[in-house]
Amino acid sequence: MNLFQKLIEPGKQLDDRQKVFTDAMLKAMIVPLVIEQLLQMVVGLADTMMVSYAGETVVAGVGLDTMIYTIFIYLFTAISAGGSVVVAQYIGSRNRGHGNLAASQIFHLAGFVSLVCMGLMLIFGSALLELMYPATEPETMAACKTYMWIVTLSFPANAIYNAGAALYRTMGRTSVTMRVSLVANLVNVAGNAIGIFVLHAGAAGVAWPTTLSWYTAAIVMTALCFNEKQEVHIELKKMLKPDLVMIRRILGIAIPNSVENTLFQAAKVALGILVATFGTSQIAANSTGQTFWSLAACMGTSMSTVFITVIGQCVGAKDQEAAEWYMRKLTRLSIVLAALWNAAVMVLTPMLLPLYDLSSETKRLILIIVAIHNLFSATIQPFAMPLSAGLRAAGDVQFTMWASIFCTVVCRTLFSFLLASWLGLGVIGIALAMALDWCIKAGLDIWRFRSGKWKNRHVI
Repeated sequence: MNLFQKLIEPGKQLDDRQKVFTDAMLKAMIVPLVIEQLLQMVVGLADTMMVSYAGETVVAGVGLDTMIYTIFIYLFTAISAGGSVVVAQYIGSRNRGHGNLAASQIFHLAGFVSLVCMGLMLIFGSALLELMYPATEPETMAACKTYMWIVTLSFPANAIYNAGAALYRTMGRTSVTMRVSLVANLVNVAGNAIGIFVLHAGAAGVAWPTTLSWYTAAIVMTALCFNEKQEVHIELKKMLKPDLVMIRRILGIAIPNSVENTLFQAAKVALGILVATFGTSQIAANSTGQTFWSLAACMGTSMSTVFITVIGQCVGAKDQEAAEWYMRKLTRLSIVLAALWNAAVMVLTPMLLPLYDLSSETKRLILIIVAIHNLFSATIQPFAMPLSAGLRAAGDVQFTMWASIFCTVVCRTLFSFLLASWLGLGVIGIALAMALDWCIKAGLDIWRFRSGKWKNRHVI
């Protein structure tokens, strides 16, 4: 307890000149981010809700494929996040030229990597699904393959949108990404309604709207990023031509981040293989439960973005004192917001479950695993997720990578097989293992922050 208390203490006060981000500025960043995350989660809930009317086999099939699909999403997000740290530090150092170059190279990398990934999945995706889920029922596998083929086509749009969104969030212009997300989500929801209830297209009825919504968001976001009036913007010549020095700088953040995120999702896929042996009801509970988990975790995701913007700019300005002060301030804020948000989601969960066309046993399991998740998401995750983003924004990417690999790949996987399989707890064991992972990661991140070693890392 003393370890946690010393982190959330205010510490040495800053004078007004060092407070680059006022409370009003932080509020202007956080509120649109939360709304954007909420919109995405509501759409996720709507997706799973509507597809549930196509049957539990389709829910299970889409859920199994989503775990693989998300690996690529994390990869694209890692590239954007790595670039956003570099851009944030250039903004802090007031080097607009290098900031524009870094922004343009994020788009270059995102486009190239996403096209390669799309090609690989279109060629080898079906074989990969059969290899990973050999015991899956034929109807579930058919839904899984249908969803995979269609959403793979969205990879380039997803990567480009994430690149543009990361750029605007780094500038603190989160209201822009919120509005773009609103438009894309409206396209998605309308498409889902048509695909499921009008065309009765099953998994395809969810997959095509998802793909179209990503392309809508990517086109709008790219156009906005060419705006020369912003603090940084992309330039066509710099975007099309690779700059190896800047690419190495971005990859110095992006590679550890992508390794961390990819292994995190790979561990989830491995656990998905385990869950696939528990039967359709538990697969459906795990798939639907993860949508509620994402809704509950959106406060932590939003605050992680704020950490990157604020800490990145402080470190870019070489003001380590301000970086430490904001790290403490934002952690305290994360705890309060996470507690309020997770409590609200827990109250809403039993109200939303009757809208799902799922069995009573599946709904019972969902309530249990959501309760476990939300308890720890409210109390522990602020130290394991947003604080980790702050360390990464300061350039301490090697530590955050190895800590995450140890906690997620080793601890979570080990505890999952122990609790879920050996002790027979099923998906409840998966949820408990996730909570233990967060507890260990929180302890490591707090220790690293207090050690002060994160202050000695450099990006630009």
